[in-house]
Amino acid sequence: MSSSVDDQNSTVYHIERGSQGTLMKISDFNLWYGKSQALFSVNMEIERGLVTALIGPSGCGKSTLLRSINRMNDLIDGLTIKGKMTIDDQDIYSSVVDVIALRKVMGMVFQKPNPFPMSIADNVTYPLKVDGVRDRRILNETVEKALKGAALWEEVKDRLKENALGLSGGQQQRLCIARAIAGDPEVLLMDEPCSALDPVATAKIEDLIDALRGKYSIVIVTHNMQQAARVSDNTAFMYLGKLIEYGETSIIFTNPKVDKTMEYVTGRFG
Repeated sequence: MSSSVDDQNSTVYHIERGSQGTLMKISDFNLWYGKSQALFSVNMEIERGLVTALIGPSGCGKSTLLRSINRMNDLIDGLTIKGKMTIDDQDIYSSVVDVIALRKVMGMVFQKPNPFPMSIADNVTYPLKVDGVRDRRILNETVEKALKGAALWEEVKDRLKENALGLSGGQQQRLCIARAIAGDPEVLLMDEPCSALDPVATAKIEDLIDALRGKYSIVIVTHNMQQAARVSDNTAFMYLGKLIEYGETSIIFTNPKVDKTMEYVTGRFG
């Protein structure tokens, strides 16, 4: 269980790790960038402890929806939203939400590896140091635990003081995953984490996602339908800012209910 810092103007987040059922509900969610609408009445429930994939052609709203979950879109001028997102029945967009605390329960991995220009160890412990953690024992334990969790420990355990920019692209992305899980979040958001990687590095990331299943609730945006079929439990197909179909991955890819979904997963467009 994790909780945010509480005061009179903020919500405390209590997300039940390891329990079953619905983690997040998205209800009639609409989003505009200025006058341009990017999301149209999205409704879906994300299950706790599973991997949920968001698929669809470029510009369909996948990354916009993902970044709405930790309110990264708040940083964009002219943003307007209507509708509701809740985590464990707590409204993400409530006026009393502590957005910084919200993001602490959600690790984020971006499209391209973005390690900081500092040592491998300092990359991992950066989130803790920002929170004021200075206990060397705790920091060292976190480095080992997070790097093992990201399947990178054996490759870098003798190089922890070296600059992270010296790692390969695949290693850098696994380091970014280690950094994302170092703060012990409950949700892991991944925005096309393999798009800049070669097939070997991609396979390692996919194996890692499988290993992290159950420890975290993972939402992954991917343009690679085969990847979605391999790594996810549930899949949401989005098109032109709308959620067309959502369900178990095996059904979405073999027996979808909507013709447009069948056309996309069989490669007729996109």
